Amino acid sequence: MGLLRRMWQAFYDNAYLLLVATTLLWAGNTIASRLAVGHVSPMALTSLRWFIVLAVLLPLSGRRMAQDWPKLRPFTVKIVWMAFCGFTGFNALFYAAAYSTGAANLAIFQGMIPVFVMLGAWLLFKTPVTAMQWIGFVIAFAGVVVVGLKGNLTSLNAQGFSSGDLLMLSATLLSAAYTLGLRQRPAVSGLVFFTALALAASLTSLPLIAGEIALGRFQMPTLTGWLIMAYIALLPSLIAQLFYIRGVELIGPSRAGLFVNLVPVFGTTLAAMLPNEPFAVYHVIGLALVIGGIILAERK
Repeated sequence: MGLLRRMWQAFYDNAYLLLVATTLLWAGNTIASRLAVGHVSPMALTSLRWFIVLAVLLPLSGRRMAQDWPKLRPFTVKIVWMAFCGFTGFNALFYAAAYSTGAANLAIFQGMIPVFVMLGAWLLFKTPVTAMQWIGFVIAFAGVVVVGLKGNLTSLNAQGFSSGDLLMLSATLLSAAYTLGLRQRPAVSGLVFFTALALAASLTSLPLIAGEIALGRFQMPTLTGWLIMAYIALLPSLIAQLFYIRGVELIGPSRAGLFVNLVPVFGTTLAAMLPNEPFAVYHVIGLALVIGGIILAERK
């Protein structure tokens, strides 16, 4: 037990391992969202996942959250805003966008999150952006483009821009806003803070699912849908978010945001395990560019 505890502590104190693990789990969310089509409607998936997360978190940290309420109360508005941006809004737009835009476009727009984080940190917190960081971002984003377009640099023009593209662009802005909000959060543990966010996400998702029901587009999950939702709730929604909060705490939002470039790379790599998604040379090129860009941006 002592060895396992030390190994866990070493992992929990290493921002790079935490953020790579986070992006790998988020990439799994991309695959799960594709598999969920036809098994559960987008707003149902967005809302029910957070109620599952909340059911897991409240027994673990509900009492501690009540004790820390004096510290959380001044941040109530911010917690609701962050939960809507990073949890409810982003996922609702992402799942909806998957119905009307291609995988290449989804991958490219997710790669825009880091630049929005860097620009937001510069505008809001006067965080300096060095030339090396910009070079690292450009190289990493080039890897995202290579993977998103599957090595065919003319495919974006061929696909054009759809309403799904605009939804995904809006989703990346919300995700960047959430990341920036992590910079100044209540002085409570990551678990307590995340529980408060999950509670707010559950509440802010209710109008979305109500609207889906009113429009006649609600689809109750099938058995496959419930299995997909369980995976999304426990790994990308619960474990990955806790890792991300800790990673931002260790190295800040601007540097942590750069790792989001790995999501489309890992996502496409995982998709290669599915039928008709073979692993190709452009996966290797894209992964090398993204990792190389992160290394350059992290120097000094």
